[in-house]
Amino acid sequence: MEFIKLMFCDITGVTKNIIISAKEVKKAFEYGISFDGSSIKGFANLEKSDLILMPDPTTINVIPYSPYEGMMVGFFCDILTPDYKPYEFDSRLILKNAVNKCLEYGFEPKIGTECEFYLFQTDEKGNPTNEPIDQGGYFDIYPLDKGEKIRREICLRMDEMGLDTETSHHENGPGQNEIDFKYSDALYAADYFLIFKNIVETVAVINGLHASFLPKPLINESGNGLHINLSLTKDGLNIFNPENSNNYQCAKYFISGILNRTIEMMAFLCSTANSYQRLGEFSAPKYVSWSHQNRSQLIRIPAARKEFSRVELRVSDPVINPYIVFALVINAGLNYGYAIFRAQMARIIEGYGLNPLVGIFHRNEYNQFNLVDDLMEPFRQIVDVWVYQNLRDKEYLKYEYRLNLTNLLNAKIKYGNENCTVIGAMDKYVQGFIKCIDKKDTSKFFCPVVSSLELES
Repeated sequence: MEFIKLMFCDITGVTKNIIISAKEVKKAFEYGISFDGSSIKGFANLEKSDLILMPDPTTINVIPYSPYEGMMVGFFCDILTPDYKPYEFDSRLILKNAVNKCLEYGFEPKIGTECEFYLFQTDEKGNPTNEPIDQGGYFDIYPLDKGEKIRREICLRMDEMGLDTETSHHENGPGQNEIDFKYSDALYAADYFLIFKNIVETVAVINGLHASFLPKPLINESGNGLHINLSLTKDGLNIFNPENSNNYQCAKYFISGILNRTIEMMAFLCSTANSYQRLGEFSAPKYVSWSHQNRSQLIRIPAARKEFSRVELRVSDPVINPYIVFALVINAGLNYGYAIFRAQMARIIEGYGLNPLVGIFHRNEYNQFNLVDDLMEPFRQIVDVWVYQNLRDKEYLKYEYRLNLTNLLNAKIKYGNENCTVIGAMDKYVQGFIKCIDKKDTSKFFCPVVSSLELES
């Protein structure tokens, strides 16, 4: 390999790169490669323009799709300031921070994308025209689908780089195609979404065609969407799987957070004027809404089960900055969804005169319940009683206390007239409140925690 490609993207999601000689690799990893940040959209100003590209060794890939002879090795880069501190406007850093925050909550985000694009004919000079490669429709086959060979070549190039594609097919529009990726960790998904777009454009040019990721390249045809499939795993289990009842409630709040922050995220989810010509037509979403299976909603809950359970965000398009969009969606689900949950619990506490209970059960280093600890809000009284009965002579920070407190979640209690575990009672409690929310009437919600939830002796 004689040359190395160092890649990053600007704030709009356009991939940028610098190619260095293989002789410069050691220098690149030790000191980075400097560049003019003022010439990149959304980066530094002219007065403080120096920035440094620092290659991330975990992103090494052999690029087999160059139109020139020979192959090239590529790296994605982190962006640093001249004093080697992380550059705050590096969108890759923004996603890293969002993922790390998610991990702190005990969840690992997984993302898979479904990307649509058009293939157009070019003129004698190689310039793109408005004439699609074919007049095929959804799931058509050759000869109606003339993009099959191109999609196969794209998938083979991806496979050579170790990138997992799941399916490819002709979409609704003439000359419109879709390729779907297997889910992976969020940073990996963002890095290789940029690689994917570059592969598509390069393979198209090699074959005398033009690939368009514009949200609405043909005014009276289907637009190009980028459907983002997201799931969260906790302790190796997918919380979007309804069978994982202990964590499924967290998944619902995560979805609520995305819905409540959608309007504010639209500047990045749909970042061009052309983006809004796509919305509201040909099954593209028009309202902030969700549904099971309905493909015209902003958020869809697919019928997939077990490890493939997920939420699908259908409003974004392929011209996004994937780092910023993935970070926004993760943060919206975590922060605002978490805030909604706390607000509901606080409303219950205030409505039933439980204010004195707040503060009994603090978040300290022995409390490892993450989001689940908020389910304890209405149960703080029983926790306090249990602590008093079982641990009055023990120090809170000892291992035995942490172990016993964890076991409390599975302790048998009496919830009204039912026998169940603490965690089971929490689930019944929250489900009862949600039913009242659905009926838009929480005034009659009965809180059995105070009056009839008792610890068994």
